[in-house]
Amino acid sequence: MFRTLSSIALLFLSALFASAQGHDIGTVEVKADLKTKALRITGSPELASLAQMAFRTHGAFRLVPGGAAYTANFTPAGANQVRVEITTGNPARSVVNQTVSGSSTRNALFRAADLVVEQLTGLKGFFAGKITFVSERTGRREVYTSDLFFGEVVQVTHDNAHALSPRWSPDGGRIVYTSFYRSGSPDIYILDPHSGQHTPWASFKGTNSGGRFSPDGGQIAAALSAGGNQEIFAASAAGRGFRRLTNSAGVEASPVWSPDGSRLLFTSDREGRPQLYVMSAGGGTMSRIPTNLSTYCAEPDWSAAKPNLISFTAAVGSSFQVAIYDLNTHQGQIVTRGGGDNIESCWLADGRHLLCTGRSADVRVIKIVDTESAKSPTVISPAALGQVQQANYWKR
Repeated sequence: MFRTLSSIALLFLSALFASAQGHDIGTVEVKADLKTKALRITGSPELASLAQMAFRTHGAFRLVPGGAAYTANFTPAGANQVRVEITTGNPARSVVNQTVSGSSTRNALFRAADLVVEQLTGLKGFFAGKITFVSERTGRREVYTSDLFFGEVVQVTHDNAHALSPRWSPDGGRIVYTSFYRSGSPDIYILDPHSGQHTPWASFKGTNSGGRFSPDGGQIAAALSAGGNQEIFAASAAGRGFRRLTNSAGVEASPVWSPDGSRLLFTSDREGRPQLYVMSAGGGTMSRIPTNLSTYCAEPDWSAAKPNLISFTAAVGSSFQVAIYDLNTHQGQIVTRGGGDNIESCWLADGRHLLCTGRSADVRVIKIVDTESAKSPTVISPAALGQVQQANYWKR
């Protein structure tokens, strides 16, 4: 049976991977409600098909063959260009008619679809984003990149060693990840996804895991056991000036920066069970976030679009599920249920949707979760990639 290692697996292995037994990943259901916008998609067959695939993952829309409030028409407009026209009313009135360029025709289509989302909802679009993830397609867990819907897939590591937790730099030019590549122990590397070259960032004796870039790309925070106990450290992205930021009797893991770079959110079991804590990016007093949702809270992510929101993995009954918490209202909720475990969440560009790993028996897939509707999570990773997990998103 395939076993996943998450960003905190080196710490809480037995607890995190006590999977719910025997459940298959659920089938996708599209549930209409009064908050969704009826949208009709037309255009050239290939572009319309891609657009329909994308919009089916967005909880703010429901696709209809007719009688829609809006119609979005997508047609080719030149090399790597797509023209999108949004019409409304009867007779139809054009409200947007624009040519969108991209790095490929496929990318231009997703950028054009994002324009539709922004025009009709006021939210940022997320379709044209890029992801990095871990796949076991070759028999080893290597790092890959692709667009959000697993097109234009590129294998960017060939370490022939276990890799985990790839995370983008803010500019999309680098990936920080953990690998057992050289030493046979978990070390942190900086990867150029274009050339495939990687350089060590942290290779101290013991555990080096969970690297995350700061919002300006100049620093990386990670969980290191260089001093004996596993603590949160930070250093320049070049691997200079390491400084320990926590000094706890517990085990710390999975640091993530606040969108403004002033704080760090992370997991600690200093009180006996993994919970979420926050502290200044310079270290100092760590304060627990009182989610009150579970006795096990780990793997946090912080929304850049809505800095009041964090997501994390919570133990719910016999499974692990994705939860969110509002730092302003101090309210939290579980946003996935059933269908095995849902773990390793990552915010998309709009602050409404998340990526997560769906895990059931020996299956690992990537899902999109809408945190504001009853829409079931949508599986987006193809079976051809095999076991896929730990996706991290970058809005290009």
